[in-house]
Amino acid sequence: MALFRCNKCGHIREVGNDYIGKSVKCPKCKQITPIYDTLSFVKALIQKHIAQNKELEQLRQISAKEDAKDIQAVESVTVEEIDIHNTKSLTQADKYEPIIEWFEKRQIQFQINHEAVDTTGFFDEIALSIGNNFDVLKFVSDQIKYIQNKGYTNVKLDLSKKNQKEINQITSFCKEMHDYSFVAKYFYQKKDKIIRLTLQTAPKIRAFFNGIWMEWFTFIKLLEFFQDKKIDASCMRSIQVSFPNGVSNELDIFFLTKKNTPVCIECKSGEFRQDIDKYLKLRKQLNIQKDQFILCIFGLSKEQTQGLTSMYDLTFTNEINLMSHIEKII
Repeated sequence: MALFRCNKCGHIREVGNDYIGKSVKCPKCKQITPIYDTLSFVKALIQKHIAQNKELEQLRQISAKEDAKDIQAVESVTVEEIDIHNTKSLTQADKYEPIIEWFEKRQIQFQINHEAVDTTGFFDEIALSIGNNFDVLKFVSDQIKYIQNKGYTNVKLDLSKKNQKEINQITSFCKEMHDYSFVAKYFYQKKDKIIRLTLQTAPKIRAFFNGIWMEWFTFIKLLEFFQDKKIDASCMRSIQVSFPNGVSNELDIFFLTKKNTPVCIECKSGEFRQDIDKYLKLRKQLNIQKDQFILCIFGLSKEQTQGLTSMYDLTFTNEINLMSHIEKII
């Protein structure tokens, strides 16, 4: 039997061998179509299929090579080459794979928060401003946190008891918050030395002033340190962990050096004493050494950090001496 297949509408049917080589009208669309010998048609179809498969395989190989180049390019980017204040590269799996392996080896379940290491926003900039000038700007951040927790949005900052240097720092910081949209409105009554702020109510902004800024500050200070010292380390923020006994915790900052030295940093301000027992248990569950489990208490004096470190199986630092301790242990 011969084969009729319309090239226009796709209609197909068998016809007698007497029609081989002839052209007839398609009974459906009236397109003039030649009649093929069935065997020849099938052979031609197979050859076309083989040719298409070869072409697809060549395309796959080219694509695979391009992907390999892209992956190699990503992996070749070191922390020294990253703009740590404006990058998503830290969210890529290769940057925190050693941390995943560390937890899996110890049968600790974990959940990575990619947003916590995405520095393309302005959280890190504002956090650095607060942390680097904490003795002065604590006044502002505490007041914002207080008003937020009361459910209000209007903040009044009375600067009448501040010296001119402090006033300049505070007004400059409040303007910076307004420029980066951390506050909706900013107005300085210079004559009365009063700043009026209208707060943003977005959950991320509220969480930031409720304490997350300390994590951002610590995270960026670590990245700056790694970059300056050319240290290869995997660093993550806000990791949720669950231990085999069912206990769950959030780790503020966790990093591993290339030598696989684990360091956990918990950030606190204000009242922290009621949490000491919790952190003692957490250190044991992680099974890391005392000097590698750090409570960074913002505003604590150097003498207090030394005294508390002597009293407990934890290491206490403040925002000023934290990095000197990190440099000492790694």
